[in-house]
Amino acid sequence: MTVAPSDSRFSIPNYRPLNGILLLDKPQGISSNRALQQAKRLFGAAKAGHTGSLDPLATGLLPVCFGEATKIAGYLLGARKAYAAECKLGVTTDTCDRDGAVLVERAVPALDDATVRRELARLTGHITQIPPVYSALKQGGVPLYKRARRGEAVAAPPREVDVFRFDLLECSVDALRLHVECGSGTYVRSLVRDLGEALGCGAHLTALRRLWVEPFRDPRMFTLDELAALRGQGGVDALAKTLLPVETGLADWPVLHLDQRGADDVAHGRALRIEAAAGNYRAEAPDGRLLAIGEVDAAGVFRVSRGVSDPG
Repeated sequence: MTVAPSDSRFSIPNYRPLNGILLLDKPQGISSNRALQQAKRLFGAAKAGHTGSLDPLATGLLPVCFGEATKIAGYLLGARKAYAAECKLGVTTDTCDRDGAVLVERAVPALDDATVRRELARLTGHITQIPPVYSALKQGGVPLYKRARRGEAVAAPPREVDVFRFDLLECSVDALRLHVECGSGTYVRSLVRDLGEALGCGAHLTALRRLWVEPFRDPRMFTLDELAALRGQGGVDALAKTLLPVETGLADWPVLHLDQRGADDVAHGRALRIEAAAGNYRAEAPDGRLLAIGEVDAAGVFRVSRGVSDPG
């Protein structure tokens, strides 16, 4: 069971500079921000951010960036992600998940795997999706869920998203187990809602677990309770062993191996002419340290987007 933030194990009086990436296994029942704050207190980190919210219902991989790693968090936000999802057929809720109020109940028709897979295929690819009304998307600077809770009439604008895989794992009389791989901004709750409507009975999400986020395809995740136990056994220094270097979040980026002169230019934010194809790169010093991330333009000039100071 996840320990409340007031527990003494989550309280560290002195915050410290700390760099690295924690692959946190978010527990069910709390927001991503609350999980982040608990992890931040456990590590005594001065600066932290997460890379893509999970609803309170959801569990699984929540990459947490400490210190200099926060500079690459935006790139992880847009990464491909995978989920294990479960849904109940025949019941539609206002939040599109089990935490919402029931809107309508309908009989579930006799369904075979082929019928379900046909509708899953129609929800795969580059599609237009309407996010749930109860979401953190903002209108006029106010999250939609706050407007909805106030009783305001809310219409979430449609958006284009990428669904790379939407697979059936198991089909029972009134429930489905699904595997989803999708891009940034995709709501699995909406996919389940739309699948239910396509099947003629409605549906809502009952369980969701994030399995991986690129480039962390086979993640060793740590729960908050595991981290609290580690800290109890060896203090905050024992927790450092759970952190990945900043550059692991850029594992799929090509590397610019710089000589000392080039490293000096990049370290001071100066543009650098280089023989490399256009695109995003991570720039490394002669000793292998990550110095910066940036982009090589069509003219072969590398410009720093974010400098990274002492990422180790």
